[in-house]
Amino acid sequence: MTDALKAKIRDIKDFPKKGIIFKDITPLLEDPQAFNMAINLLADRYIGRRIDRVVGVEARGFILGAALAYKLNAGLILVRKPGKLPAETLQAAYELEYGVDKLEVHRDALAPGLQVVLVDDVIATGGTIRAAIDLVQKMQCEIVEVVFLIELCALGGRRHLQGHNVFSLLQY
Repeated sequence: MTDALKAKIRDIKDFPKKGIIFKDITPLLEDPQAFNMAINLLADRYIGRRIDRVVGVEARGFILGAALAYKLNAGLILVRKPGKLPAETLQAAYELEYGVDKLEVHRDALAPGLQVVLVDDVIATGGTIRAAIDLVQKMQCEIVEVVFLIELCALGGRRHLQGHNVFSLLQY
Protein backbone atom coordinates (compact mmCIF):
# COMPACT_ATOMS: atom_id res chain seq x y z
CA MET A 1 0.00 0.00 0.00
CA THR A 2 2.71 2.47 0.89
CA ASP A 3 4.35 1.92 -2.52
CA ALA A 4 1.14 3.19 -4.13
CA LEU A 5 1.34 6.29 -1.93
CA LYS A 6 5.04 6.81 -2.65
CA ALA A 7 4.20 6.74 -6.37
CA LYS A 8 2.07 9.85 -5.74
CA ILE A 9 4.94 11.84 -4.17
CA ARG A 10 7.08 13.73 -6.65
CA ASP A 11 10.59 15.03 -6.20
CA ILE A 12 11.24 18.67 -7.07
CA LYS A 13 14.97 19.32 -7.42
CA ASP A 14 16.52 22.55 -6.12
CA PHE A 15 13.39 23.68 -4.26
CA PRO A 16 13.17 25.82 -2.21
CA LYS A 17 16.89 26.28 -2.83
CA LYS A 18 19.69 24.64 -4.75
CA GLY A 19 20.71 21.23 -3.43
CA ILE A 20 17.34 20.43 -1.83
CA ILE A 21 15.08 17.69 -3.19
CA PHE A 22 11.58 18.68 -2.10
CA LYS A 23 9.02 15.91 -1.53
CA ASP A 24 5.86 17.34 -3.12
CA ILE A 25 2.71 15.79 -1.67
CA THR A 26 0.26 17.74 -3.85
CA PRO A 27 -0.19 14.86 -6.35
CA LEU A 28 -1.18 12.59 -3.43
CA LEU A 29 -3.63 15.21 -2.14
CA GLU A 30 -5.12 15.62 -5.64
CA ASP A 31 -5.83 11.89 -5.96
CA PRO A 32 -8.98 11.03 -3.97
CA GLN A 33 -8.07 7.36 -3.52
CA ALA A 34 -4.47 8.06 -2.47
CA PHE A 35 -5.48 10.83 -0.05
CA ASN A 36 -8.21 8.64 1.42
CA MET A 37 -5.78 5.71 1.79
CA ALA A 38 -3.18 7.87 3.54
CA ILE A 39 -5.69 9.30 6.02
CA ASN A 40 -7.26 5.89 6.69
CA LEU A 41 -3.85 4.32 7.34
CA LEU A 42 -3.07 7.08 9.83
CA ALA A 43 -6.52 7.01 11.45
CA ASP A 44 -6.48 3.22 11.84
CA ARG A 45 -3.66 3.63 14.38
CA TYR A 46 -6.00 5.47 16.75
CA ILE A 47 -9.42 3.89 16.23
CA GLY A 48 -10.70 2.74 19.61
CA ARG A 49 -8.26 4.98 21.50
CA ARG A 50 -9.08 8.23 23.21
CA ILE A 51 -7.85 11.09 21.04
CA ASP A 52 -9.26 14.45 22.13
CA ARG A 53 -7.41 16.74 19.74
CA VAL A 54 -5.27 16.57 16.64
CA VAL A 55 -2.62 19.29 16.52
CA GLY A 56 -1.76 20.28 12.95
CA VAL A 57 1.46 22.16 12.24
CA GLU A 58 1.51 24.91 9.61
CA ALA A 59 0.85 24.52 6.80
CA ARG A 60 0.46 21.06 5.26
CA GLY A 61 -0.07 19.63 8.73
CA PHE A 62 -3.40 21.50 8.67
CA ILE A 63 -4.55 19.48 5.65
CA LEU A 64 -3.62 16.12 7.13
CA GLY A 65 -4.66 17.15 10.62
CA ALA A 66 -8.13 18.29 9.56
CA ALA A 67 -8.85 15.03 7.74
CA LEU A 68 -7.44 12.96 10.61
CA ALA A 69 -9.40 14.91 13.24
CA TYR A 70 -12.58 14.37 11.22
CA LYS A 71 -11.96 10.60 11.01
CA LEU A 72 -11.26 10.42 14.76
CA ASN A 73 -14.14 12.70 15.81
CA ALA A 74 -11.54 14.89 17.53
CA GLY A 75 -11.02 18.63 17.62
CA LEU A 76 -8.35 20.29 15.47
CA ILE A 77 -5.78 22.66 16.95
CA LEU A 78 -3.63 24.86 14.70
CA VAL A 79 0.02 25.61 15.40
CA ARG A 80 0.99 28.61 13.28
CA LYS A 81 3.74 31.05 12.47
CA PRO A 82 3.71 34.22 14.62
CA GLY A 83 1.00 36.80 14.04
CA LYS A 84 -1.47 34.44 12.34
CA LEU A 85 -3.69 33.60 15.33
CA PRO A 86 -6.12 36.27 16.59
CA ALA A 87 -6.32 35.49 20.32
CA GLU A 88 -3.65 35.36 23.02
CA THR A 89 -0.93 32.82 22.20
CA LEU A 90 1.90 30.78 23.64
CA GLN A 91 5.11 30.79 21.61
CA ALA A 92 8.04 28.42 21.10
CA ALA A 93 11.24 29.11 19.15
CA TYR A 94 13.20 26.68 17.01
CA GLU A 95 16.41 26.82 15.06
CA LEU A 96 16.66 27.05 11.31
CA GLU A 97 19.74 26.58 9.17
CA TYR A 98 20.34 30.34 9.25
CA GLY A 99 18.54 31.70 12.29
CA VAL A 100 15.55 31.14 14.52
CA ASP A 101 11.82 30.97 13.84
CA LYS A 102 8.80 30.65 16.12
CA LEU A 103 5.48 28.86 16.31
CA GLU A 104 2.36 29.83 18.22
CA VAL A 105 -0.83 28.25 19.51
CA HIS A 106 -3.83 29.88 21.15
CA ARG A 107 -3.26 29.94 24.90
CA ASP A 108 -6.75 28.49 25.48
CA ALA A 109 -6.63 25.85 22.70
CA LEU A 110 -5.75 22.91 24.92
CA ALA A 111 -6.50 21.94 28.51
CA PRO A 112 -4.32 19.85 30.83
CA GLY A 113 -4.84 16.12 30.46
CA LEU A 114 -6.15 16.10 26.90
CA GLN A 115 -4.92 13.22 24.72
CA VAL A 116 -3.41 14.66 21.53
CA VAL A 117 -1.78 13.52 18.31
CA LEU A 118 0.55 15.97 16.58
CA VAL A 119 0.66 15.77 12.79
CA ASP A 120 2.80 17.28 10.05
CA ASP A 121 3.50 16.31 6.48
CA VAL A 122 7.27 15.79 6.71
CA ILE A 123 9.88 15.34 9.39
CA ALA A 124 13.29 16.43 8.19
CA THR A 125 15.58 17.89 10.86
CA GLY A 126 12.85 17.91 13.52
CA GLY A 127 13.06 21.54 14.63
CA THR A 128 9.53 22.56 13.70
CA ILE A 129 7.82 19.60 15.32
CA ARG A 130 10.03 19.93 18.41
CA ALA A 131 8.68 23.46 18.89
CA ALA A 132 5.10 22.22 18.44
CA ILE A 133 5.74 19.50 21.05
CA ASP A 134 7.09 22.14 23.44
CA LEU A 135 3.87 24.15 23.05
CA VAL A 136 1.67 21.12 23.74
CA GLN A 137 3.76 20.18 26.76
CA LYS A 138 3.45 23.72 28.17
CA MET A 139 -0.29 23.10 28.13
CA GLN A 140 0.17 19.82 30.06
CA CYS A 141 -1.43 17.56 27.47
CA GLU A 142 -0.65 13.90 26.95
CA ILE A 143 1.04 13.37 23.59
CA VAL A 144 -0.19 10.02 22.31
CA GLU A 145 1.94 10.12 19.18
CA VAL A 146 3.72 12.42 16.75
CA VAL A 147 2.81 11.39 13.22
CA PHE A 148 4.09 12.28 9.76
CA LEU A 149 3.16 11.39 6.22
CA ILE A 150 6.87 11.37 5.25
CA GLU A 151 10.10 10.91 7.16
CA LEU A 152 13.40 11.96 5.57
CA CYS A 153 15.46 9.46 7.57
CA ALA A 154 18.92 10.68 6.52
CA LEU A 155 18.26 14.09 8.13
CA GLY A 156 17.84 12.53 11.58
CA GLY A 157 14.86 14.53 12.81
CA ARG A 158 13.58 11.65 14.92
CA ARG A 159 16.49 12.12 17.35
CA HIS A 160 14.85 15.39 18.53
CA LEU A 161 11.71 13.49 19.49
CA GLN A 162 13.13 11.04 22.01
CA GLY A 163 10.65 10.14 24.69
CA HIS A 164 7.73 10.38 22.26
CA ASN A 165 5.99 7.78 20.18
CA VAL A 166 6.73 8.66 16.55
CA PHE A 167 5.18 7.22 13.40
CA SER A 168 5.86 8.03 9.77
CA LEU A 169 3.76 6.43 7.03
CA LEU A 170 6.44 6.77 4.31
CA GLN A 171 10.21 6.74 4.75
CA TYR A 172 12.84 8.03 2.36
